[in-house]
Parts: sequence; C-alpha cells; structure tokens
Amino acid sequence: MTTTTLLLSTTLFISKPLSFSITTTTTTTTKPLFPSPLKFSSIFVPSPRPHKSPFIVRAVEGDGDSGGPDDYDMDEEEVDELDNKRDYDVEYDPLASSSAGGLDEDITMVDSKSFVFTQGWDSEMVVDYRIDEDEFHKISLMECDFFIRKPPDPDNDVYDFREMYVTPPDTDIYAIPKVLAPMPQKYIRCAKSDYGCYNVTEPPIDAPRDPMYKSDREIHKVFLTKHFRNRRLGDLEFVLDFEEIYVIDSKTKSITRAKVLVTLPRNRDRKNDLLVIRDNGNSFRIIHASERDDPTTVIEREEWVKSREDMERHLSKLRDFSVSNWF
Repeated sequence: MTTTTLLLSTTLFISKPLSFSITTTTTTTTKPLFPSPLKFSSIFVPSPRPHKSPFIVRAVEGDGDSGGPDDYDMDEEEVDELDNKRDYDVEYDPLASSSAGGLDEDITMVDSKSFVFTQGWDSEMVVDYRIDEDEFHKISLMECDFFIRKPPDPDNDVYDFREMYVTPPDTDIYAIPKVLAPMPQKYIRCAKSDYGCYNVTEPPIDAPRDPMYKSDREIHKVFLTKHFRNRRLGDLEFVLDFEEIYVIDSKTKSITRAKVLVTLPRNRDRKNDLLVIRDNGNSFRIIHASERDDPTTVIEREEWVKSREDMERHLSKLRDFSVSNWF
C-alpha cells in the first residue's frame, strides 16, 4: 500500500495587485454681480417697473454642466446634494468589485441563454443535447472529462457548480455526474490542483531497440480549493480557504466536498495554514506551518510503516500466530 502526503500552502500564487482609484473633479462656476441701474424722475416719485433679477449668471467657458436657466434655480443645499450624487454615479465592473471588500463578497450572477440547471437530475443520465465547451471549465482526468460552467471573468477562475457534465475522454456524450455533497448555489473562485501519479513503462526485454522508458501523468483526482472570501489572485490579502475543497474523482466520475480536519482556532491568520493530504487523496488536515515536517522525516516514517507491514507479512508465513512479538 502506497501512502502519499501532499503539503500545500495558502499563498501559492503571487501577482501584482490590482488598484482602483476614483477621481472626482469639481467645477467652480463664477457668477459676477452687476446691479441693475435705477432711474428716478426729476420731479415725481419713480414710476413702478416690472421686477428684474439684480443678478446676471454666466457660465464659464468649458463648463460641461452648464445648461438652461433652470439649472441654476437651486439653493446651496440642493447644489451640494446634486454634486454628491454625481460623485457616486460611477459604473463599476460587478466581477471586479467583488475583491475590493473585506467581507466574503458574492460575485454577481450573469444570465446566460444556454444555461441549464442540472442539480437534482439523475446521475449518469445522458442528455440529448450538446454543450458549448468554451463556456465550461474542462477538467481532464484519467478516465473521464469533467465540465463545470465558466462564467465570464478575466481571471478565468470562477466556477458555477449549478451546471456540470461528465464524458468519457475526448467524446461528446454528456452525462450528469454523481454529486455526493451539496454544491454551492453561487459563483465562487477556485484554484485547481491535480492529484495523480506517473506511470512508467519499461521497454520489453526481447526488443532492445524499442523506445526507452516512457512516463505518463495519470490524474486520478482534481481538487478545487476556494479562494478565501472570493478574493482575486492579485489581491494583497489573497489566500486559499482550505476548509472548502471540492474533490473530483476520475474513477467514480463524481464530485464531492472534502471533509477537512481543522486543528487550529477559527480566528487565525490563514496565511500560516498548511494542508496535509494523505491516504490517496481521502484524508485532509489543516496544521500550522511551523508544524511542517522535514521531507526526509516524512519519507522515513512512511517507509518504516511500509517495511514493517512487509516484514510482518513475510513472518506470518513462518508462524502460527498473526502478530510478531519482535515488533
């Protein structure tokens, strides 16, 4: 029995952070004052005249907000309220703004004409239509291809688990995969990692001129680890949320959520988290980065367990009892 241990850190990627700036320009309008002249009669009391505004308002050249005369029939408080409203009338990218906040931001859902809600359908049921594979994340495994809907996003790391398919390798026979755990109903950002082994093919003995050793990468499982609080890869506070991992299995053609054992307090610095994967990708445990073992120590410990099992298996053939007293 071969046991593999993987150590993953939350800060797997480093890229230049994105920065946004909003500049508000305030335009000052100059209103010169020109008092209207008053005319008096030389003998009698001045005759009544129609009331005229004692102010003349002119717009500064280049003032984009200058309109008709009604634009200036507001008091000072109304003008300030209008300016504040204009300052915040800024169009934001709904997907780009999700990484700006400190809370767990929800990514804005985008309507698609080709979207089909497949959750709750019978597993392994073959659908009677074809999909546009460009609209999906294609995850190639050893025994199947997995498709998860891909919402439009520049980072190409947003997953929509509401629509998923599975096919034999490089075919167009789309079926519903086995869903072994509740899937999220919203968009989430995930980092993809492979779990597999290398298959080394040796040349036959009777044909020495055949090609030399050939190594093939066999991917048995794929892990989709959620970005902590859906932050973008370029965020300064970007880390992976090891408590939420989705496992795609090639052999069973299924997807489930991993059961992760957390040995650290919840209000911790997640940058120091270390994920330990064992038992062929079935055991997950989060430890502190300071508890990381040296690779040589891990190999020696695993080899000791394997060698002990092999020795016990050999000695069991020579005794009547099953457990060796030597150990």
